[in-house]
Amino acid sequence: MMEQEKRLFAHHCHGPEKKPLEIYIFIDPLCPECWALEPIMKKLKIEYGRYFSMKPVLSGKLTMLNLGKKKRFENIAEMWEKTASRSGMSCDASLWEENPVISPYIASIAVKAAELQGRKRGARFLRRLQEMLFLEKKNISSFEVLKECARAIGLDVEEFITDIHSESAAKAFQQDLKITAEMEVDEIPTLVFFNENAEEEGIKIAGYYPYEVYVQVLQEMLPEEPKQSAPPSLESFMKFFQLVASKEIAVVYDLSPQQVNTEMKKLLLKQKVEQVPAKYGTFWRYIN
Repeated sequence: MMEQEKRLFAHHCHGPEKKPLEIYIFIDPLCPECWALEPIMKKLKIEYGRYFSMKPVLSGKLTMLNLGKKKRFENIAEMWEKTASRSGMSCDASLWEENPVISPYIASIAVKAAELQGRKRGARFLRRLQEMLFLEKKNISSFEVLKECARAIGLDVEEFITDIHSESAAKAFQQDLKITAEMEVDEIPTLVFFNENAEEEGIKIAGYYPYEVYVQVLQEMLPEEPKQSAPPSLESFMKFFQLVASKEIAVVYDLSPQQVNTEMKKLLLKQKVEQVPAKYGTFWRYIN
């Protein structure tokens, strides 16, 4: 990856400096709509990430479901199928027949434990957890799966396991639930945009909307017209994110499905990526 593009990612996606806006994104690791929002969030971070920092808040909305009933599993499976076929972000609902997630709270606690090793690592852990759940049909309430996830993204696994059982992770999750209640968030995903003026209320967007809606909110909240950054080369994008859906590439680069296939075949021929089969759509993994 060129130095300039490395800086672009660091600056836009994570930059440590104080930014004019903060976006609270209310999610649940098991929520298919949150997974479906990933392409739009990637595009927003790449094009306008210099203007905002993003704080994920685990809402616990799905984890509060009584997951012990067979009928409930069937309802969740149906929701996954609908979301996947509509959004192009694959969810394999057969998980709920074969290997259902019995203790969803553990996954949320695990994300908070990962965040104790840094916000960036927490974000990477959450993404990898979603991949294991939606694509690989893994039970993310299993400690073995959580350890595998921690290892995959380079966490200190021993520290991570200690933190899962710690008061710190439990308190951090409770704090997220408190924020969810205080901000009256009753749908996920929800984004709440705040500017530097603490007196002003945030702008709340509940549910899943087209990209332009989120950009419009940014434009309304910033004192001047934000400048859009161009995305990096597709190869740099793949190297940074490691595993992405064709849908994510299509959204970030404004390409048709056919154009995505053409571009990815070039990287396939260069042996830079491999195709990952999914129930809906296609995913691509960067080969180091």
